[in-house]
Amino acid sequence: MGSQFQRRTTLCLGVLLVMVSGTMGAAPKKPVDVPFGRNYLPTWAFDHIKYYNGGSNIDLVLDKYTGTGFQSKGSYLFGHFSMQIKLVPGDSAGTVTAFYLSSQNSEHDEIDFEFLGNRTGQPYILQTNVFTGGKGDREQRIYLWFDPTKAFHSYSVLWNLYMIVFFVDDVPIRVFKNCKDLGVKFPFNQPMKIYSSLWNADDWATRGGLEKTDWSKAPFIASYKSFHVDGCESSVNAKYCATQGKRWWDQKEFQDLDGYQWRRLRWVRERWTIYNYCTDRVRYPSISPECRRDRDI
Repeated sequence: MGSQFQRRTTLCLGVLLVMVSGTMGAAPKKPVDVPFGRNYLPTWAFDHIKYYNGGSNIDLVLDKYTGTGFQSKGSYLFGHFSMQIKLVPGDSAGTVTAFYLSSQNSEHDEIDFEFLGNRTGQPYILQTNVFTGGKGDREQRIYLWFDPTKAFHSYSVLWNLYMIVFFVDDVPIRVFKNCKDLGVKFPFNQPMKIYSSLWNADDWATRGGLEKTDWSKAPFIASYKSFHVDGCESSVNAKYCATQGKRWWDQKEFQDLDGYQWRRLRWVRERWTIYNYCTDRVRYPSISPECRRDRDI
């Protein structure tokens, strides 16, 4: 981390933090990439997952019969989770590639990346969402500033007691702050598993379902590598992590974005955001409490 310090008021927690400038999205040391089987296992359609390089790379395959997916072996309460993905190339309309964290109960917490396929020549849409206490409907959508089908790019989540941050190649594209003081639930006591899947969602994924999956283009393939997990592993019934406050993501410099990251986030909002539930007065006539505060960021 850099040596220049700056101060910023943490808006949702009301705590004045001393921030260290630098790139908060990456762990203090280079993440260690491990083979798929170290932390993950297939969950369905096992024959639609292809393995390469000793399991360090995998492909998920979708055809007219089925898609496929995988999940982490462990459940985690806070941490930093990332993987590199190369999305389905060409005409991918109707397909969804998902990477998300989710708890295992009815009032579930969930942190979503969903990549919505396109007709050839149209850009992919990245949709993010956050569920807390079983409530979602917090969609935000952006266009990416690169072609995500040409090369691998890193997609990651930082989750601690203070905030959830979505990153694309270490650029923060969304922050969901802990706003419990406003009555907004925040995921803090339900461990989550990590999931990814490739599936057909042509009833809604591309232009609201107007563009259907062209099965003559199948099989559709999404490629993965660099399966990085740095979280506090816990049982699904645990309420608190035994190492809470002792891991790098709990430290002060990771409790808010630094100035450079806030500028990058504003760049994403101003140039690449195409939908934000916070500004949708048709679906949500009343502004959500976290949105009212978010406008002041």
